[in-house]
Amino acid sequence: MKVLHLDTNHPLLLEQFAALGFENREEYKADKNQVETIIHEYDGIIIRSRFKIDREFLDKATNLKFIGRVGAGLENIDVVYAEKKGIFLAAAPEGNRNAVGEQALGMLLSLFNNLNKADKEVRRGLWDREGNRGLELDGKTLGIIGYGNTGKAFAKKVQGFEVEVLCVDILENVGDKHAKQVSLQELQKRADVLSLHVPQTNLTTGMVNTSFIKTFAKPFWLVNTARGKCVVTQDLVKALRSGLILGAALDVLEYEKISFEDIFSDRPMPQEFNYLIHSDKVLLTPHIAGWTQESKIKLAQTIVDKIMERFC
Repeated sequence: MKVLHLDTNHPLLLEQFAALGFENREEYKADKNQVETIIHEYDGIIIRSRFKIDREFLDKATNLKFIGRVGAGLENIDVVYAEKKGIFLAAAPEGNRNAVGEQALGMLLSLFNNLNKADKEVRRGLWDREGNRGLELDGKTLGIIGYGNTGKAFAKKVQGFEVEVLCVDILENVGDKHAKQVSLQELQKRADVLSLHVPQTNLTTGMVNTSFIKTFAKPFWLVNTARGKCVVTQDLVKALRSGLILGAALDVLEYEKISFEDIFSDRPMPQEFNYLIHSDKVLLTPHIAGWTQESKIKLAQTIVDKIMERFC
């Protein structure tokens, strides 16, 4: 097996593939067009999110047997066409689910207790206790949309609190002892907090928009550690201004590039983003939920294990 590594990952991927007799090639700087000229030589690809693996790319990958995507989702791959060609697809949502669950909880608690705002104020010499009086999570109803690996991890993390957890998923019977599966309508009627844990698909892109937000029976807090394009930023800002959304913890943004490595590098900053970075109602991080020292190892090992199980 000849394997082309297109993104840097934990070295255990290279080491364990070599131990299996695979031939590794690291190609971290070549652009997509350059990779397309050599891809026919390879049996496998290891990638995070550097570029989109589309139909044209796959047609040139005439010997490709597997794609290992070191991350949770497969949205940067033409899954239907790859599977039609008999290519094995391995993602690793098991590898970073714990890290995502921890960050979602941490961001929510930070919002509730004004930790980010208070920290900045104290650093400026402002000691405002009353202005930073927080909220307690106990007694709240948490709604989770997407009850797969990371949704379940988040639900498990909040079990130390006296909260009710509801979940919505396109699959039936995924609820468990940590979350009760309900209809979307019931979640929107009861939730104080909404946490997104969905992949980026045609169904979820632009899902959180004005009409969706207005369907909630009461103002709520939003946590998004899933994909930025699931939330229409312009509509989110309107809801934050009007009070329909009380606060937002955003690890991902609509403006991210396919690679998730940058935003705005080729266009000016949108007005809505300017609001987000100056609002005390908003907590922002640069797509790092699931980005821990431990998850780097787990993600890589998950890919190795799945490919070993399939081909060895």
